[in-house]
Amino acid sequence: MTVVTAETVAAPRRSWSRYRHPEATIRFAVMLAVLAFLGWSIAFLNIDLSRVLGAFPRLAEILATRYFPPDLGYVTDADFIRSVIRTLEMSLLGGFLGVVCSIPLAWLAARNITIGRRIAYPFGRFAIMGSRSIHETIWTILFVTVLGFGMLAGTLALTVFCIGFAGKLFADELEAIDMGPVEAMRSVGASPLQVFQYAVLPQVRVAFTGIAIYTWDVAFRAATVVGFFGGGGMGWYLKRTTQQLESQRVAAILLVIIALVLLAEIGSGWLRRKIAAMR
Repeated sequence: MTVVTAETVAAPRRSWSRYRHPEATIRFAVMLAVLAFLGWSIAFLNIDLSRVLGAFPRLAEILATRYFPPDLGYVTDADFIRSVIRTLEMSLLGGFLGVVCSIPLAWLAARNITIGRRIAYPFGRFAIMGSRSIHETIWTILFVTVLGFGMLAGTLALTVFCIGFAGKLFADELEAIDMGPVEAMRSVGASPLQVFQYAVLPQVRVAFTGIAIYTWDVAFRAATVVGFFGGGGMGWYLKRTTQQLESQRVAAILLVIIALVLLAEIGSGWLRRKIAAMR
């Protein structure tokens, strides 16, 4: 028996290069096209970049001379504090109603678990898309036109806004579930409601809770804008002081809004971390 020893063959030297064709070529072409489009847009819109950069010192000067010091006594008034509470109530109610209404719509709009591809799926998608396509300020103007000024119009505008916002996130989450439990429930003759209750909800329970909290966080920010257009709350005070050129009171209201948004961000972030730990 002869023993054959294989000689070690040296591997060919490979040179590393950052440039890879065609991926790098396509990426470079896309970036160049985007930059060219931005440059053309700036030239077409006749945007003076030097004037834009020079606006920041002017803005700082206006804030220092007109908006400082803030009139904190105005925001400690009992009527204004009640308007802040109404804004919180409006955001909570609008967010809650929006989330409750968006869950069945998301069920219909999820292609993998919808109860009907021909009627239910287009209806769910159209309802969510219609709510998302119109800004909350436009919804507020429409409801104020029909119902008049007040919190009812603002709450309904926030509800429709939250339906579109949460419904899209809910539908995307439903379409990403594991279909094994769903198919198992369907194979034994479970109804669509039983499938959703026992095979779908356990998979999305934590995600739905996080989306609901995030929806309220967004609704609280939108509540101030809704009030500015006649939906009630402290947005009405902001509109009045702005129109009357009461700059120091405007600054105080803006500080209150920033503080409330910061508190809401901290609270919702803490709740989302708690929910993430439940996964």
